Amino acid sequence: MNKGENIYKQKHLILENESRQINFLDQRFYSHKGEFYPSVTHVLSYFPKGKFFEDWLKDVGHNADFIAKKAAEEGTQVHTLAEKYLEGEELHWLDERGNAKYSLKVWQMFLKFVEFWETVKPKLIASEMHLFSETHKIAGTCDLVVEINGQKWLLDIKTSNSLHTSYDLQTSVYAKCYEERTGETIDRTGVIWLKSSKRGPDNSGKRIQGKGWELYESSRTIEENFKLFNCVYELFKLETPYDKPVYNYYPTVVKINS
Repeated sequence: MNKGENIYKQKHLILENESRQINFLDQRFYSHKGEFYPSVTHVLSYFPKGKFFEDWLKDVGHNADFIAKKAAEEGTQVHTLAEKYLEGEELHWLDERGNAKYSLKVWQMFLKFVEFWETVKPKLIASEMHLFSETHKIAGTCDLVVEINGQKWLLDIKTSNSLHTSYDLQTSVYAKCYEERTGETIDRTGVIWLKSSKRGPDNSGKRIQGKGWELYESSRTIEENFKLFNCVYELFKLETPYDKPVYNYYPTVVKINS
């Protein structure tokens, strides 16, 4: 099968004409029918980070922002490469002069995604889908909806050093939004973790994994994780009752009136 041959073009299926994403500093909102919906990731920023995160902040001190920004940039690059790969584009690590266009770390993580895709051979239903729920007043963008062995999976690509409980909650919300907008059921949710410590395939055949990557699935059900998300959402609304972007329009040309 050639690259892109199994793609079912549903990209941006759920983004309606009157919906758009608004990025304001590190806060993310989606505008839909005149309302601002906070993004799932923005809400989950209120999820407790835990003692290990607190200890990490103490260790790195003022470098925390730089480290987080660098990690976010690497994650964005991996996501962009994966998206282009699924669109059938031929990708090159080196340019015509032999210079690397991406860091070795980014390229290695992308190659792990390629190995996942070529090993599992899922059927792509949608990628980079903007999702929202009018019922729950929430929005976000999920990475992938695929079919594996006859089951519909909603997946997120993660390049973090460890797995976080918030990932389980995040994908459960996406599943609920997807079902509300399409009327189709998500059977399972998971994370394609590209910094796993797995050394190779699972000999028992029960788990989907390879060298340095794995398909992680929460031990809780979608319903259980969604219930936990709603607890965080209530805390978010308590702490930020008027939370919305201060500005959603910025002029690109300014001149004093004479």
